[in-house]
Amino acid sequence: MKNLTKGLLALVFLLGLLGMAYAIHETIPSETQIPLPGADATKLYEYVTRHKPYSAWQLWPGKGRMYKGTEPHGALLTTYVDNTALGSIKKKRGMADGSIIVKENYSADKKLAALTVMYKLKGYNPAAADWFWAKYDDAGKVLVSGKAEGCINCHQKKKDNEYIFTGEVKK
Repeated sequence: MKNLTKGLLALVFLLGLLGMAYAIHETIPSETQIPLPGADATKLYEYVTRHKPYSAWQLWPGKGRMYKGTEPHGALLTTYVDNTALGSIKKKRGMADGSIIVKENYSADKKLAALTVMYKLKGYNPAAADWFWAKYDDAGKVLVSGKAEGCINCHQKKKDNEYIFTGEVKK
């Protein structure tokens, strides 16, 4: 009888611990539960630099760090993609909603000059493949954002590839 009582008490104790662990899990969301920022350049910058640091993302497949770039992005570039964008690039069926591409723009002397971001938001701007565009200076100040005419006009040349120059995303 003593062993049965000890066993039941141990079981109750373990169930209590499991319940507490679940409660903590529900009140402290994991990093994967941070919502995407929407069409807000300031929140997007915070998302890609603080909540989901782009520097921990994968590089664009086949591109290394500091590859040769062109204006207006800079002499050297490093391009990062989130998991959604990476999956889309691999499937070659276009970019899925929620895809984020972050490009570090460097001067010829390898000094970070700007950060440019393409963020695919369903229904945001169908005329330009639903991309939300943003450019930040090296301190994170928003320079351009939204339906940026300069970005759209330049990237229009790659309309058949989802407005992307860096690599093929459609067969």
